[in-house]
Amino acid sequence: MQTITRRQPREISSRLKRILVPVDFSLASQQTLDYARVLARCFGSEITLLHAVQRIAPGVFQEVAPDLAASEEEFEQAEHRLQQLAQKNLRNDSTPVQTLVRNGLAAHEIVEAAREIEADLIVIATHGYTGWKHFCIGSTTERVVRTAPCAVFVVRENEHEFI
Repeated sequence: MQTITRRQPREISSRLKRILVPVDFSLASQQTLDYARVLARCFGSEITLLHAVQRIAPGVFQEVAPDLAASEEEFEQAEHRLQQLAQKNLRNDSTPVQTLVRNGLAAHEIVEAAREIEADLIVIATHGYTGWKHFCIGSTTERVVRTAPCAVFVVRENEHEFI
């Protein structure tokens, strides 16, 4: 007969050191920050807020390839908004918070950032697109879940909250 042992909370907390929270400044990403804050408090983790500045290609049949790199101004605006978000939501916590702005496709940048900071958990929102909108836009969250190097906690928009 096989014996099943439960992990002690201290064992789990020692392995949940870094939480990555991708932010697009929507209400849904605000909810993810709420969940991440509670998890960070419980496990003594640090939080890294990430925003991917993602430019949309203007058209498929252009003669010249579009420049998809974000401008310095876009980066500065994103950094400023992340700092404000961190101060507004985490000022009363002792949770260490870092901010990170990257340029590129959101799903790719989230997964790469998770690898680079050695994240133990990604807390990400889903906007709940279905049907045609999901088919056309795709799902950043779905791509992250499939390729992430760590566990992914998905917060669904407009669903039952338990924190």
